[in-house]
Amino acid sequence: MITGGAGFIGSHLSQRLSKNNEIIVFDNLSSGKKDFLKNVNCEFILGDITELSSITAACKDVEMVYHMAANPEVRQSLTNPLTTFRNDVLGTMNVLEACRHNDIKKIIFPSSSTVYGLADVVPTPETSPIVPISNYAAAKAACENYIMSYSYLYGVSGVILRYANIIGPRTTHGVIYDFYNKLRSGPNELEILGDGTQNKSYLHVSDCVDATLLSTKISKEPFDVFNICAKDQLTVARIADIVVSKLGLKNVEYKYTGGEGGWKGDVPKFLLDSSKLISKGWLPKHSTEQAVTDTVEWLKNTYG
Repeated sequence: MITGGAGFIGSHLSQRLSKNNEIIVFDNLSSGKKDFLKNVNCEFILGDITELSSITAACKDVEMVYHMAANPEVRQSLTNPLTTFRNDVLGTMNVLEACRHNDIKKIIFPSSSTVYGLADVVPTPETSPIVPISNYAAAKAACENYIMSYSYLYGVSGVILRYANIIGPRTTHGVIYDFYNKLRSGPNELEILGDGTQNKSYLHVSDCVDATLLSTKISKEPFDVFNICAKDQLTVARIADIVVSKLGLKNVEYKYTGGEGGWKGDVPKFLLDSSKLISKGWLPKHSTEQAVTDTVEWLKNTYG
């Protein structure tokens, strides 16, 4: 079962898993698209994880759950905290209950680098404390803790994947998607949230799927955590330069909103230590800059 399997990351994961497995994609299509599954051999169920009866019925005879369904927007959690709680925390509780009642023994959960907050140690290892500074991160942290408790109480093994920013084909949100749409609407000026010095890591979705599948395979613990992140970073200003260049634009004026972070709750600088998974054989094939370039090319080819 892949909840959110028609979404950005979920659809890439569904495509890979369907090659050697029988899979069910469970998605409400709020941000996912059926078109993303056109090359995926799967059973598709239109459903919402916030409806316990629906996800419980869908999980019958399922052996493993990749729980990818979530609200992907960090910024939206500031203005709509209850929506984030409902979709992420309540939704995850329902998925866990579906696992418990269907005797499913393993759940894989994509958490986030944001759970570390303003980390003291950079690159940040999995052993660093969780200090969320956004509602989005708080929801992810709550889900991690519930998965931990279910692993010990009910034998549902949990694999937590703390993703960096994931980008690439089929992206539906994030800084590159925002820049692209802003420049399509007004090619002479680009608003950039913050001061442009935010320095973060961006991982190509294909590398993310490689890491997700490997972590699932190698994890033997009742509860395990892996950082999944590229080895380098880019500033927001540099990302703007790449998008502008790839769109063939010139003399674009940048308008910075100011401040170290792009919004309240933003983590302006981060880099995760992924050595735990790298020691098991994973290496990203794309640099952060290559991942950004590939994402812009896909947006151009898809939307013009």
